[in-house]
Amino acid sequence: MHPPTLWDWEPGQRVILSSMKCPEACAWVEEPYASPDGERVAALASLAEGGSTALVNGQPWETPFDKAWHPRFSPDGRFTAIIQQDGMWTLAVDDEAWTESFDFLWGTQFSAKGDVIAACIQSGGEYGLCLDGTPWETLYENANQPAISADGKSSAEVVQVASLAQADIEAFQKGVFSVAVDGNPWDAIFMNVWTPTFDPQGKRVAAQVRTTLYDYSIAVDGQKWANNYSCVWEPRFNPATGKVVAPVRIAGAWGLAQDDQIIWEPKFAQCWHQTISQDGKNIAAIVAPQFGSFTVAVNGKPWSISLPVVTDLVIANQGEIVAALGNTDNRDWRIMVDGRFWDGTWDMAWAPVISPNGGHVAVKVEKAGRQTLVVNGRVYPREFTKVWEPTFSPDGTKLLIRALDKDAFVRIVATVSQA
Repeated sequence: MHPPTLWDWEPGQRVILSSMKCPEACAWVEEPYASPDGERVAALASLAEGGSTALVNGQPWETPFDKAWHPRFSPDGRFTAIIQQDGMWTLAVDDEAWTESFDFLWGTQFSAKGDVIAACIQSGGEYGLCLDGTPWETLYENANQPAISADGKSSAEVVQVASLAQADIEAFQKGVFSVAVDGNPWDAIFMNVWTPTFDPQGKRVAAQVRTTLYDYSIAVDGQKWANNYSCVWEPRFNPATGKVVAPVRIAGAWGLAQDDQIIWEPKFAQCWHQTISQDGKNIAAIVAPQFGSFTVAVNGKPWSISLPVVTDLVIANQGEIVAALGNTDNRDWRIMVDGRFWDGTWDMAWAPVISPNGGHVAVKVEKAGRQTLVVNGRVYPREFTKVWEPTFSPDGTKLLIRALDKDAFVRIVATVSQA
């Protein structure tokens, strides 16, 4: 698939598939997925005579398979599905299965451009990762929480590097977990490890670690921060400076630490999901100034608005816009942008999308079973059976809308001023 700069950005609507109804050859069709450029729509289908296939723009793959699940489009527009054939599992990509197959395969992940695909595997009772059909040379008796670098050249996973006898608490407390990068474990081992994450260049890895029953910290490339904390959350690399930022808990309160130095005073009942602008100058995080009341803090300063739940925090490339969602008891969803609520409540809302130039925000929403978009606080004038998350043009002036209009899959390009 061409990069977004070469997509069709001519304003207007095209019908890509006139009907999503189940073909006669199929017993049923599962949930549809839309390609990033909106030129293809695909779904897994169960064949009437047995077995499964994938329908892409209404046309089945040539090769059927026994079972299939976890369908996804890659960022470069390839349709993927985890498939089973003759009792073994692998990944099919645009009707072509990986040569290697495994006892089980799950958790598909993609590089930023989509040119590399990773998946978790189990083979012979051992676990690890597989990239583009090639498994790690070393597998482990326990592996989880996979990560892939943005360029797809590196992968990481939490791994168990020593065996444990049943109920062997002493050995567990001495540490049996580490992070394997491209299959090779760190020299350091810990009682627990969580959420390995790569820096933007794919060269360094940071993770949460637990060193004793009561002590937590951050490790970067196997080197633990000098300080311990009563708890930590997932670290993030500052994309501009390479420094590691993580929420930490001290004396019952949460703040932010950067490279083991406190940058936000621990004063919150909760602080997590930090996100950093591409220029590295602005940090936002979901915080609870008091128990049960959440908001967003930008550079340590919380917004004046709050809700019982806040989620899906995003920040513009230069930090000029910060947006999130909030709700009460998983209903009455609100859109929060730069410290203000947009008008309206929704039965459901999805993560805000900010234009590349940082000037616009669009959010997919649902009410009474119908879906639409809210763009810069205005509700788009059409409703759909289903709409996918919106995509802004590279210059931020247009919006790609991929939707089911009754039973037809349509591709709409609207100027932001008209949306």
